[in-house]
Amino acid sequence: MRAVLAPEMDCRRVLGRVWSGWRRGLAVSTAPEDAGFGIEARHQRQPRGSRLRSGPLGDQPFPGLLPKNLSREELVDALRAAVVDRKGPLVTLNKPQGLPVTGKSGELTLLSVLPELSQSLGLGEQELQVVRASGKESSGLVLLSSCPQTASRLQKFFIHSQRAQRPTATYCAVTNGIPTASEGKIQAALKLEHIDGVNLTVPVKAPSRKDILEGVKKTLSHFRVVATGSGCALVQLQPLTVFSSQLQVHMVLQLCPVLGDHTYSARVGTVLGQRFLLPAESTKPQRQKWVLSCLENVGLNTAYLSAPGPG
Repeated sequence: MRAVLAPEMDCRRVLGRVWSGWRRGLAVSTAPEDAGFGIEARHQRQPRGSRLRSGPLGDQPFPGLLPKNLSREELVDALRAAVVDRKGPLVTLNKPQGLPVTGKSGELTLLSVLPELSQSLGLGEQELQVVRASGKESSGLVLLSSCPQTASRLQKFFIHSQRAQRPTATYCAVTNGIPTASEGKIQAALKLEHIDGVNLTVPVKAPSRKDILEGVKKTLSHFRVVATGSGCALVQLQPLTVFSSQLQVHMVLQLCPVLGDHTYSARVGTVLGQRFLLPAESTKPQRQKWVLSCLENVGLNTAYLSAPGPG
């Protein structure tokens, strides 16, 4: 199963996760053939607003952002409606942006409503558990299993693939700016730093052995430009390491911040039309005002968007 997800609005992160599906039994494909769109998408001539090929979810309503003040029952109903595939003990659903997988006691999370969702899907005493899911800030496909043995085998598979630096998930992001190369690798050493009362991810140049021991991590992502238009791009991203806000910071290092990224996009400055990187310590989060125009410029269908205008 592959899925192509449209992005969210309300000036939040336009970052969607795409899973490649399983073939027979537990033989999960680690590298999607094209994640729903191919290299040719950049070259095909299609009418404005339809430059991207429709994927398996093309006829389904995009979940968009998670509504505020949602009750527990309403969340269960929304997640049941977001189920896109069921195969044996495996259930795949399209998680909206804004829904955390885990959280504090009493907080409404995906994990907290799995017992009710299991009952709603008619699984009886076979309670669902999370095999793989993206974080709160991303939308995309979540893989669940009602069989503990199946969940354990799949989790071990993902861990093994990650250690072998094989991509296990693909993200799609609209960026402000077009990467210089159409595809490639982004490598950077990153660390968490407390700046102005907030934990932020910052790059570290030429990290020493002491830096690595103190929490600096070498990170790696693959990227591929799928479509472009008027200074914006739709970029396919495959992280091969795991670090907080890795993809957002990696695109900032390419001087192409993710659309709706209020936290890190301010690090990209412009002088006389030339972009450059600002120090993390001297920048503050800022809102982006060009969301709708960027989405239209890369040919995304705004009918999928959850809010009808820029925030």
